[in-house]
Amino acid sequence: MKISLIQMNSGNDKTANLAQAKTLIEKAVQEERPDWICLPEVFDFLGGSREEKFAAAEVLPGGPAYSLMQKLAKTHGVFIHAGSILEKIPGESRISNTTVVFNRNGEDIARYRKIHMFDVTTPDGQEYKESTTIKPGDAVVTYECEGVTVGCSICYDIRFPALFQALARKGADMIALPAAFTMQTGKDHWEVLARARAIETETYFCAAAQTGQFMQGNEVRQTYGHSLIADPWGLVVARASDGTGVVSGRIDLDRVRKVRAMIPVAQHQVEFA
Repeated sequence: MKISLIQMNSGNDKTANLAQAKTLIEKAVQEERPDWICLPEVFDFLGGSREEKFAAAEVLPGGPAYSLMQKLAKTHGVFIHAGSILEKIPGESRISNTTVVFNRNGEDIARYRKIHMFDVTTPDGQEYKESTTIKPGDAVVTYECEGVTVGCSICYDIRFPALFQALARKGADMIALPAAFTMQTGKDHWEVLARARAIETETYFCAAAQTGQFMQGNEVRQTYGHSLIADPWGLVVARASDGTGVVSGRIDLDRVRKVRAMIPVAQHQVEFA
């Protein structure tokens, strides 16, 4: 199975973000002819105020981002793991950070709501309080993509190995991680964490990232980029250049089986109280 990761520089202009996503997906289809495409976290809207986020959020199914991804999947006959979309939840005071997956027919086959909230202060003193706007999910989600079981995660989830062990127990061969990693943490932790999760689960780890600057209110923030694919041995087999673009690779289930036969960690797991 051939896959393509889309690296974007989203901001607080939803129309421009969707146009950028469409252009890059069509570039991937034309140049790479993948079976599966993954977008980054909050490809539809990044930054802005709490009010602007709520205004940009969509009630699923439906809305501009959802409808565009559905149409592109059907038009081009490709699976689209639609990074994450800001999802409005009727009756809730917060929104969700939600992955939606479409198959080659444009059918909505999976949804995952980000579980771990990014409530941190980065080394440069910037504060991130995702939980004030985003309601965390609580479901471990996988789906089938023509013989490959794909596990779902989003950005900050990468720091919590228990989620990935749960995905492995559900049969994941490949894990998708749409992200908007900060520059401050990304430069030191991004690749290390991605490779570690691949090694621990003996899966392909496919991380599509935001890159470049965006505005959070009056504050300029920077995302790290460096979208990558790590194989089940933890080797980085594809990596994006700087700036927006597409990076592609192939998923080889024989490679997954070979690594798991050499080091059968799933059989050696011990449960601790």
